[in-house]
Amino acid sequence: MAVLVTGGAGYIGSHMVLRLADANEEVVVLDNLVTGFDWAVDHRATLVQGNVGDMGLVGDLIAKHKITEIVHFAGSIVVPESVTDPLKYYGNNTAASRNLIEAAVKGGVKHFIFSSTAAVYGMTGLEPVVEDYPLSPMSPYGRSKLMTEWMLADVAAAHPITYGVLRYFNVAGADPKKRSGQSTPLATHLIKVACQTALGQRAKMDIFGTDYPTPDGTCVRDYIHVTDLVEAHALLLNHLRKGGNSTTLNCGYGRGYSVRQVVDTVKAVSGIDFRVDEGPRRAGDPPAIVAGADKVRHLLGWKPAHDDLTGIVRSALDWESYLATRNR
Repeated sequence: MAVLVTGGAGYIGSHMVLRLADANEEVVVLDNLVTGFDWAVDHRATLVQGNVGDMGLVGDLIAKHKITEIVHFAGSIVVPESVTDPLKYYGNNTAASRNLIEAAVKGGVKHFIFSSTAAVYGMTGLEPVVEDYPLSPMSPYGRSKLMTEWMLADVAAAHPITYGVLRYFNVAGADPKKRSGQSTPLATHLIKVACQTALGQRAKMDIFGTDYPTPDGTCVRDYIHVTDLVEAHALLLNHLRKGGNSTTLNCGYGRGYSVRQVVDTVKAVSGIDFRVDEGPRRAGDPPAIVAGADKVRHLLGWKPAHDDLTGIVRSALDWESYLATRNR
């Protein structure tokens, strides 16, 4: 009896592996290591290098390790890149997920958890969006994720499998014990970029768009600590194991911060006034998106432990400092 974590060598996936291993779960990681790192996978897990869209490989893993649940993180996640290279996103996200789901059904997997995104909502205002908000993604990234949500719903209606969808808002921070963090050098996550700039690893950083209809003209997002996010996954897995119905849940704190506020927080925590340039908007970026997250709290009893932007930034800075030492 094991849990298969796809993309478990990546940022969020590696934290989920830690959470499961800390609970003495048997964990198998499937990752192609294109953007993930083998060293980021906890030693208590079994790492298999390969593609999630390879149905033969996935089928063999399900049979060999008696896998009963899949937590699916693998995929491509950069919104602007999805606009310029949509086929990559429909391939890596939608088509690969379709094959993974088929292998899960054929292998008798009982429960499937999917990491989706707030990008499925598209254009929203400053008010928090709840799960039944109209879905109108602005980018191929958001559409590729929404298609997988639809596939899961259709498959669960036809086969004996239950699923959970978690729509992430903006994930940041690192494991409090410094066992994992956002490790991709050229990642586009705002807090990581700002922390790298504060530490002198980048000469400057850019703010993309200052004319949005928000209080200070920059995009507003809901930032959630990665440890709180994976705790929601663990609670959702337990919900499904206990016979809970399939469900779709937002994962955020219900509070938005602008790009300028985040940059100012990184400057305050680091004590460094680094260079910030202003540029035009990026394609596919909505002005604001904040989670209506009451459902995940009520259904799963989720109680975030790291709902503090300053704390999130500090953990991200600590991780970047650790990475700089590790990579010397």
